[in-house]
Amino acid sequence: MRTVVPVEVWSDVVCPWCYIGKRRFERAVAEVAGEIDVRVTYLPFQLDPRAAPGPGTPVADAYARKFGGPERAAQIIGHVSALAAAEGLTFRMDRALRANTLLAHRLLWLTGATGHQAALKERLLQAYFVDGLDVGDPDVLSGCAADVGLERGRVRAFLDSADGVAEVQAELRRAHDGEITAVPTYVVHLPGDGAASGTGTAWTIPGAQDTDVFVQVLRRTAARAGTTAPS
Repeated sequence: MRTVVPVEVWSDVVCPWCYIGKRRFERAVAEVAGEIDVRVTYLPFQLDPRAAPGPGTPVADAYARKFGGPERAAQIIGHVSALAAAEGLTFRMDRALRANTLLAHRLLWLTGATGHQAALKERLLQAYFVDGLDVGDPDVLSGCAADVGLERGRVRAFLDSADGVAEVQAELRRAHDGEITAVPTYVVHLPGDGAASGTGTAWTIPGAQDTDVFVQVLRRTAARAGTTAPS
């Protein structure tokens, strides 16, 4: 029987390191698949909570304002795009649109209960980094949800409601209270210790670490679970 290891991944759908880290972590999960059943839950973090709702604006402009001008922004975008390419990702940040991601996080919260969360997370990252879609637009989000098997009309009605707002805000506060200040952050839990409550943490891994780091932590967590399990 494989050891079950719950992992909470705090991330944002407009974070390039979150997409790069996702690929590295996925390779780690594949490497330990015969030994460990890794169960991932994606949790919200907003890199740019002040981004205004409404039509998106070019992210290159936001980078220029944040990092000291177009030349420095182009350097940063080029660097992160090259690292993404090494992971098999083709970033098109020249057409990425700055967006408030609260709606996207609400939708990810919803799909945590439907079994579509992992597929939706991938689709939203692709929508932002590759397709140049506005991930703050309810119609775009409804289309992404439909792409992974959800019913478009029901998703749009959900986004038009207040459902999930309090729950996502509570998770954002939990990130703050847990001193998660950057993403991605991977919180690896001992089996049975209540990942959803934030207790029983075995390891916290900040950043898009190399695949080998993830493999080592997953194996150490599984081993620790084996030594602390009741006989």
